[in-house]
Amino acid sequence: MCLGIPGQVVEIVDIEKQLAKVEISGVRRQVSLACIVDNEHPLEACIGDWVLVHVGFAMSRINEDEAKKTLELLMELGEAQKEIEAMSESLSQ
Repeated sequence: MCLGIPGQVVEIVDIEKQLAKVEISGVRRQVSLACIVDNEHPLEACIGDWVLVHVGFAMSRINEDEAKKTLELLMELGEAQKEIEAMSESLSQ
């Protein structure tokens, strides 16, 4: 299963290699934008875009509302996973 994490493009760092800084929940990472740029949406137009990031690549552009809902859901899933792990540990004791 592939999981794309929403992030916002904040800076272009290498035009030739189509690399940008994307902020994901307060953390900035270098990401390739090669999969989402074209003649109608060039690299420079990506600043401010919300994207789904998977293994260092922005796989698609998404709207801000969808990005925020996805981030909230991922946070909830993380909390649920912690609770499941805690219950599992208490059962094994």
